[in-house]
Amino acid sequence: MRKRIRPGGHGEDRVGGVIVAAFGRHYEIDTPSGRLQCYPRGKKSSFACGDEVEVLPGGDGQGVIEALKPRRNLLWRSDAFREKLIAANLSHIVIVVATEPGFSDLLVSRCIVAAESQGITPLIVLNKADLGDRLAAAKAQLAPFSELGYEVLAVSALDGAARLRERLAGLQAIFVGQSGMGKSTLTNAIVPEANAATREISAALDSGKHTTTFARLYALPAGDANKPGWLIDSPGLQVFGLAHLSADDLAEAFIEFRPLLGQCRFRDCRHEAEPGCALLEAVQAGRIHPRRWEHFRTIRAEIATARKLNPGW
Repeated sequence: MRKRIRPGGHGEDRVGGVIVAAFGRHYEIDTPSGRLQCYPRGKKSSFACGDEVEVLPGGDGQGVIEALKPRRNLLWRSDAFREKLIAANLSHIVIVVATEPGFSDLLVSRCIVAAESQGITPLIVLNKADLGDRLAAAKAQLAPFSELGYEVLAVSALDGAARLRERLAGLQAIFVGQSGMGKSTLTNAIVPEANAATREISAALDSGKHTTTFARLYALPAGDANKPGWLIDSPGLQVFGLAHLSADDLAEAFIEFRPLLGQCRFRDCRHEAEPGCALLEAVQAGRIHPRRWEHFRTIRAEIATARKLNPGW
């Protein structure tokens, strides 16, 4: 229901909408009366693609964001001094990797941690599965995640990605991953009208050229429950800082740690070299994969460094 307000003494209506693209302080918002180009009031701009907002239309397709509706979750990244809002109100984070170029399994863990901390379901998509000579190695690199029960879906954007299109129906999802993994090509295969820009991989650098410079939301078919779905294509990531998480939050986001938390001999165990540490014992017994343990220690050290640099976290 629309809310009546009277800014400046003139009766006007707010309308509800969803942010479908974010460019700094400029946002495109879909409303029942059409798409508006909007700006927030004041200097602060803390909105993300997928946010549900109230907008005051101003004519000529323009508008002002008046209010943010409560979020179900928020995907964001941070370092010691900066934070970047990525998307809001997600059901799934689709972490796109590929058989080529090489991908970082540490970045996969970072994305999963960010998702787990916000109650978002991770889905790993292995693109370019048609490159059979590299498929086995890529799957082996993803084995620590699949062994934990995380879904890994092998697809090929060149074949139309029909399996992925069916899997995403009715979800509120975002593509994240390094540049060159084929996120924009997959977006084009799933939502042909998106016409997202793609470029060839820079083989010399073993990384892709950035082709998406801002996040954009595309409508997807409804799922079995007739719930409308959408997909956000986001810029390529090379880093994914998690400075906003506490050490306890980080440990909780590693799902294989959860049954062991609180089982250490000492209540204030830091899981470093303390005797009777349940996590260390699980690593030594092979119940925690060494790569995942390495990822945990790396991210924990980065968070500690960020908090020393900026005690305000």
